[in-house]
Amino acid sequence: MQARQSVRKAWADALRPEEPITACEWADRHRRLSGKAASEPGPYRSARTPYVREPLECLSIIDPTEQVTLMWGTQLGKSETGNNWIGYIIDCAPGPALIVLPRTEDAEDYSKERIDPMIEATPRLSKKIADKRDRDGGNNVRSKHFPGGVLGLTGGNSAAGLKSKPRRYLFLDEVDEYPLDLGKQGDPITLAKKRQDSFGRRKKRLVTSTPTIKGASRIEREYEMSDKRRYWVPCPDCAEFQTLEFKQLEWPKGNPQAAKYICAHCGSVLGDEHKTEMLERGEWRAETPGEGRSAGFHLNSLYSPVGWFSWVDIANAWEDAQGDQLLLKTFINTILAETWAERGEAPDWERLYERRENFPLGTCPKGVLFLTIGADVQKDRIEYFVWGWGRGKESWLVDYDVIDGDPYRDETWGPISDLLNKSWDHEEGGTLPLARMAVDSNYATDAVVSWVQRSKDPRVMAIRGDHWKNWTFVIGGPSRADVAVNGKRTGVRLFPVGGALIKQETYAFLRLPVPLDGESYPEGFVHLPMVDDEVVKQLVGEDLITNTNKYGRMVREWQKNRARNEALDCRVYARAAAEQLGISRFTDDQLNQMAAAVRVAAQKNTTPKRRPPAQSNYATGRGGGRGNRKVWLK
Repeated sequence: MQARQSVRKAWADALRPEEPITACEWADRHRRLSGKAASEPGPYRSARTPYVREPLECLSIIDPTEQVTLMWGTQLGKSETGNNWIGYIIDCAPGPALIVLPRTEDAEDYSKERIDPMIEATPRLSKKIADKRDRDGGNNVRSKHFPGGVLGLTGGNSAAGLKSKPRRYLFLDEVDEYPLDLGKQGDPITLAKKRQDSFGRRKKRLVTSTPTIKGASRIEREYEMSDKRRYWVPCPDCAEFQTLEFKQLEWPKGNPQAAKYICAHCGSVLGDEHKTEMLERGEWRAETPGEGRSAGFHLNSLYSPVGWFSWVDIANAWEDAQGDQLLLKTFINTILAETWAERGEAPDWERLYERRENFPLGTCPKGVLFLTIGADVQKDRIEYFVWGWGRGKESWLVDYDVIDGDPYRDETWGPISDLLNKSWDHEEGGTLPLARMAVDSNYATDAVVSWVQRSKDPRVMAIRGDHWKNWTFVIGGPSRADVAVNGKRTGVRLFPVGGALIKQETYAFLRLPVPLDGESYPEGFVHLPMVDDEVVKQLVGEDLITNTNKYGRMVREWQKNRARNEALDCRVYARAAAEQLGISRFTDDQLNQMAAAVRVAAQKNTTPKRRPPAQSNYATGRGGGRGNRKVWLK
């Protein structure tokens, strides 16, 4: 009798369904972090990052939320939150799932570097997914089969991957890096979401990313459509709740190591050692509570737990970004988890005209360390502008001219060739030669390439200045193949220039205020001589416009506000040339060497000696410019 009861109890226990748990509870009980993919291997502990608990609860099948949006900064555990959810799906809520990364190769890397180590390190998962060496087990880099479901991985650039099969679960990671339009088939997020239509209210979706440009950021758009939750933490001294804001982080200028957080209520001085208690007692609060179908969570890197990304690290990153628009944009996006609000309207040309300075055109004012030229080729002329560059990207318009003539006629290039042998008088004495020239080849490409080839001067580079919509680089690497003219190889390669970022930076520098008497000029300040109003108007001849394309997506693009804008284009090319030389990477020692060379030349009333780098390196793009820059500095 007793044996029969034992058997019945065993059958009942075996047939009784497991008590439903949340994704966070599953991770705390069963998840193991692999040493291959985690800095802290071993059992997963949500206590390390308490703010992940509520998003994971919303992703659980016992919660009615359909979409969870994470607009988070770096060093917060965003990816591990997604991995926890995937592990929970495989073990507790099987069904068809899909992970989408920006590109197909990103998805493959994610599979190898994140998903595979998680499966190997977590026994509950490795029992349900076959070993990769088993050819018939359904475990490969693009898909993972498990009882009751399958996990696929694809890229936001793959129409086939996004339009394949119905998916109940969807993990869209780093959505701001997805292509704008997938082969004229529409927005990748929209295509992916359609895979869930047949699952109705049973579908679940996780959308994550650090934000990018305001008005064009996908993650910002998804967050704005959610209930917009923020994490409130109490002060250890006054117990008042508050969100952690960068403006409350204070330190003596030039000493970020002393950074401390100041309580917004009582003024207490808090260090990183207080964060653990604050995070554990924190709570998410929704700004716009709704039906509960879309939960959005915003979190900046000030919440990063102790040992990951400290307040001192944030202060260091802020100081490093000063004077560099690209680093500042990265700081805003990845650390503060906020969109970059661009000032798209052109600066007031009249204000710039009024603040012109009384230094003679054709002369390098004090502070100029090297010169670059940007040349724009038109059907009936070539225009060039000479820009001088100093410390902190401070710049001076030194010279400019218009050369009338057909660019396909060799004689038109004569004055341009003369610039290669010219030196400009320096206010401190002596003269300064050209360091780099960038010539746009978007028009009359054959003529430009032929001249670059004939010049045989390593300081000359042919560029493609038509990358106005590219927000990812100032100047890219040269094209893989050289340009052929009349069927013959020239050895000349083209460098792509990202005009969108350079124009954004230029406008930011043009808006800098003129310092008061006795104060130094801010980094990036643009000095203009007594040029006529046409030059100034051309320099601000475009606006950054927000439009809606035919797919309903908001895009930001530069558009002319007047017929002529050659001064702005040439500024872009000259800035790209300075970047190719290394202006964003120059160390203080290198800048001091350049300043010393200028002083020595002034004392001798000569031109600073310059050993030309090996011929063809800049014309062909071989070597990337780094080695040549060292020689040039000598």
